[in-house]
Amino acid sequence: MVYLAISRDNRQSPIEQVSPTGVPLFSHYVENLAPGAVVGLGAADRGYPVASLRDIPAGEYWVQPFVNVYTRFARADGHIVWMHMDQWEGQNWKESPGNLYGDPVRVRLDPSSSAPLRLVADKVIPPVQVPPDTRYVKRIKLKSEILSRWWGQPIYLGATVLLPKGYDEHRDERYPVNYVQGHFSLAPPEGFGRTGRGGRGADFESLWLADGTPRFIYVTLQHPSPYYDDSYGVNSENNGPYGDAIMQELVPAIEQRFRVVREPWARMLSGGSTGGWIALAQQIFYPDFYGGTFASCPDSVDFDYHQIVNVYKDANAYYLDRGWMKIERPNERRPDGSIISMMKDENHYELTVGDHSRSGGQWDIWEATYSPVGPDGYPRRIWNKETGDIDHAVAEEWKKYDLLNVLKTQWATLGPKLAGKLNVYVGDMDTYYLNDAVENMHDFLSKADNPKWTGEILTERRAPHCWGPSQKELLDKMTAQIQRSGHQVNRE
Repeated sequence: MVYLAISRDNRQSPIEQVSPTGVPLFSHYVENLAPGAVVGLGAADRGYPVASLRDIPAGEYWVQPFVNVYTRFARADGHIVWMHMDQWEGQNWKESPGNLYGDPVRVRLDPSSSAPLRLVADKVIPPVQVPPDTRYVKRIKLKSEILSRWWGQPIYLGATVLLPKGYDEHRDERYPVNYVQGHFSLAPPEGFGRTGRGGRGADFESLWLADGTPRFIYVTLQHPSPYYDDSYGVNSENNGPYGDAIMQELVPAIEQRFRVVREPWARMLSGGSTGGWIALAQQIFYPDFYGGTFASCPDSVDFDYHQIVNVYKDANAYYLDRGWMKIERPNERRPDGSIISMMKDENHYELTVGDHSRSGGQWDIWEATYSPVGPDGYPRRIWNKETGDIDHAVAEEWKKYDLLNVLKTQWATLGPKLAGKLNVYVGDMDTYYLNDAVENMHDFLSKADNPKWTGEILTERRAPHCWGPSQKELLDKMTAQIQRSGHQVNRE
């Protein structure tokens, strides 16, 4: 995909300024583009938030070209798709090694002029530099045979492991583990080691190394997919068998290399936002493997509230039709209720970055994870990306990933395995309206019977995304969870 970004200033490069509320971006799909070849972008090409280049007012601007390189994937399901191959940057097209860009150029644009503007994308983003290991922080990376077979290309998984104080000295000691779910990052868990400017990393490091702190191993996982910076940790028709790969390849590799207590009672899950959903999904889909989940501000756990869209009943994701007028749906807010952005705009931005759910954006990864595969090999749209009209047949297929629906329909078998393991934390003014789905989950769990649910769901008044326990509180909660199972956590 070839991009053109336009901005009024160059405080950051124009490409860095594009976003759902950023500067204009235009895109043009190409195939078999040879070095030195010319690509034309014109009035017919898709743009956001300005729909067409002809709508840019005459004036002086900074402009910048960019090329997002796609890879051919001949998948095991028989489909051939073209996607961006992650280069261990976390599926971020703006920073992905091998992608091309040109320096920003200051020019005058005039939609009434037919004179072409020539831009050159002649620079290549260099490879990612993986941080070195330290005494406490270790990294592993492995080729997933399961995913590589499915995608028809080498696919890699990884983990960043934070070891407890005393790990090297107490060589006979094994430790419980907290699998911290979330977006792709090569940084140490919870910012450990980032002490230069104080703040969260410094506070966490002081806690981690303090006398009397419960001794855990913390692990963050890296599982970027061709659709997003993480796979959502489940098997999917479009993403492939990431759940199998994580459970059968990555977690065993971690537990073989490090001195982890390899028992369900010693495996905790935590995470926020995307990581909050994964932390709940992993516990629900693998109920016997983990001993408790502590999920903060999870992505929608009930698709009656996919943010504030009911995918099963609403006709349109972007608007409420009131007959004489349409009321636009918001996408993001502040704790006082003021609106930051609208639903249609983030979706239209994603469509400009990449069609066929290839934007690497939030709405597209939900679609890639939850939707069935379409006849062209790409995800079937939950709604028309241009208009917002919802496809309820696709919505029905989403139910297998609707975590509340899974609990409701399978509580007789899942309840005995999960009743004491599910804990969720959210602000009642979550920035992305994620609290409503959590409220529905709380309502169900608080009434669940045979067995009764004994976890906790806590809501903080006026708190935004992503409210949850402090790291000290989380360590204490995980320690108490292990103690309820009849085991102890070392504090030396």
